[in-house]
Amino acid sequence: MTDTSAISEPRTAKIGPGRLVLVVGPSGAGKDTLIDLARAACAGDETVVFVRRVVTRESSGFEDNEQVTSEAFAFARARGDFAVSWEAHGLSYALPAGIDDSIRAGRSVVANISRTVIATLRAAFADVVVVSVTAPQEVLAARLAARGRGSDGPVGERLRRHVEGAEPDVIIQNVGRAEDHANELVRVIRGR
Repeated sequence: MTDTSAISEPRTAKIGPGRLVLVVGPSGAGKDTLIDLARAACAGDETVVFVRRVVTRESSGFEDNEQVTSEAFAFARARGDFAVSWEAHGLSYALPAGIDDSIRAGRSVVANISRTVIATLRAAFADVVVVSVTAPQEVLAARLAARGRGSDGPVGERLRRHVEGAEPDVIIQNVGRAEDHANELVRVIRGR
């Protein structure tokens, strides 16, 4: 498995002044659950934007993404529709280029991304905060097994994955009440 990343256009200055909050972590950690709860807590706050990833996989109850075909993804990438794109687990992922405008407007943009693109995004944006959502291995394994989603690939392989240079600024141990951990995420989003 090879992960690659690409910024849609060369950048000469970091984009700001808004904050880019990158939510990362192993499969089964509960990233999408915490993001959904944080989205609800920030409803009506126009200074916070939750980005839907573009993915070449069907959307499910476990994540909210924009589903596209591989061909449509390649066309959109070539057209410059993405701020960043990457490959993981045989799928293509991207964040839409519109996040650049939201950051320029001073908003906080929240996105679930691969740890492999952290360095690329830190180089492109002025204010990046990486939030790692995690849980003990046995909890992650149980959550992945409960999904029953074949496109997740082998559970053991996903749990052993490590990415150099992907050190987080904040770690959320997502064990216990998800609402409490979502509140931690909201504090980071709002810069508290």
